[in-house]
Amino acid sequence: MNYLMSFITNKYIFVPFLLWLGIQIFKVIWDYAKEKKFNIKRFMGAGGMPSSHSAVVCSLAALIGKDVGLGTPLFGMAVILALVVMYDAAGVRRAAGNQAKVLNKIIENPELNVSAAQGKLVEGLGHQPKEVLAGAIIGIVVGALL
Repeated sequence: MNYLMSFITNKYIFVPFLLWLGIQIFKVIWDYAKEKKFNIKRFMGAGGMPSSHSAVVCSLAALIGKDVGLGTPLFGMAVILALVVMYDAAGVRRAAGNQAKVLNKIIENPELNVSAAQGKLVEGLGHQPKEVLAGAIIGIVVGALL
């Protein structure tokens, strides 16, 4: 039981998790306001403004920097992890999302024989740089304040 309480009360776990939860809920509400239809898939989906991935890793780095110190190896590791995650969100996953858009156009073309296609691919995999930046700013602010 002591291990469970230690896990649950660990701010390095619950602050980033609650931040992720809040951003994902925001995305569902924002999507509903824009599209006028409820899309629960938006809750678990990737992409969109702001980047919850960026917010989570930046909040973690900010928490560590504030509590442990900016000159520590742990903070350095957290910053490098955050940079890798943000690069992936804005670079690799965004490119995969763009490829999905092209493939979906091919699938939707009735003149092509695409009987093997099972359905549309997910296009919103990655983030625009402004989405990553917004998530990073939110994460840093939340991590620094808590």
